[in-house]
Amino acid sequence: MIKYLPHHSEVLVSSMTCEEVISRLDHVTRDVDYLSDPLSGHAKECLFNGKINEASFRLSMAVRKADSFLPLIKGKLESTRTGCIIFLDYQLFPGSSFFMMFWSIVTLAMGMFFLFGEEQPAFAMISFAVGVGNVVFAWSHFKRKVKHSQEIFHKMLSLQKNS
Repeated sequence: MIKYLPHHSEVLVSSMTCEEVISRLDHVTRDVDYLSDPLSGHAKECLFNGKINEASFRLSMAVRKADSFLPLIKGKLESTRTGCIIFLDYQLFPGSSFFMMFWSIVTLAMGMFFLFGEEQPAFAMISFAVGVGNVVFAWSHFKRKVKHSQEIFHKMLSLQKNS
C-alpha cells in the first residue's frame, strides 16, 4: 500500500481465544447485501458491517449515511497459549483511495502545467496547495474516524474501560 494514503495499524493482545473474539464480532456484525436495501429487514442493531472468517475479518462501522473517510478494518487473529493476538489494519475503502489519488494526480499535473507550460508560478502554487490541502484534510478526517472506530472496537472486546 502506498504510504501516502491514510492508514493506521495496531496490535491488540487479548486473553480471549480466537473463537471467543470471532463469536463477539459475529454478534455485533451484519453481513450486508449491498444489492438490496441495507437498512431494511434487520431486526438487530449492529455496530459493524462486514465479513468474518475463521481467523480474519473485514469490517466497517455501521452508518446510516455515506462517509468517505470511514475506515475499512482488516483484522487477523493469531492464537497464543493464553489467548490471542489481533492484528488490525485501518485503511480507506478502495473507492475513496481512488478518488484521493485521482485528485492528487490532477492537482500535481495542473501545478506542473502552470509552472513549466504556462510559466505561471502563482497558479502552480495554488494547484500544489490544493493538492496538499486535500491530503491533509483526508488524513485528519480519517484519523478522527479511526479513533472512533477503535473506541467502539475496543469496548466491544472489553479491552477498554468504559469512559
